[in-house]
Amino acid sequence: QVQLAESGGGSVQAGGSLTLSCTGSEYTYYSRYCMGWFRQAPGKEREGIATIDRDGSTNYDDSVKGRFTISKDNAKYILYLDMTDLKPEDTGMYYCAAEIECPSHWLDYHAYADWGQGTQVTVTS
Repeated sequence: QVQLAESGGGSVQAGGSLTLSCTGSEYTYYSRYCMGWFRQAPGKEREGIATIDRDGSTNYDDSVKGRFTISKDNAKYILYLDMTDLKPEDTGMYYCAAEIECPSHWLDYHAYADWGQGTQVTVTS
C-alpha cells in the first residue's frame, strides 16, 4: 500500500529556511520510482515544485531553482525538500506525491496518483 506523510512545515520569516520530510512505506519507495513536491496557495491551483526519479535525476520549477533541493533517503524511505531563502510567495500547503514513472509533464499534478495529506508552510515578510 502506498503511504506518504509530510512533516516539517511551519512559519518562518522571509529569508529563512525549512526542511520538509515525506515518509513513505517500503512498498511506496520500491513501487513508485518518481516522487515529487507540490504546493498549493490559497485560491490557487496546485503547482509542481520538484521531482526526483529512481536514478536521482531531478527537475525544478524555475521559481525555486537555486533555493530548493529535493533529495531522498532510500534506506529510510524519506523524501526531503530543503528550502532556503524563503519568500512570502512560497507560502502554501506542501504535498509530496508519487507515481510509477515521472510523467513528461512533471509539473502537472493531475499526473500523480498518490498523495500525502500536506504540511503548511507560511513565510512572513
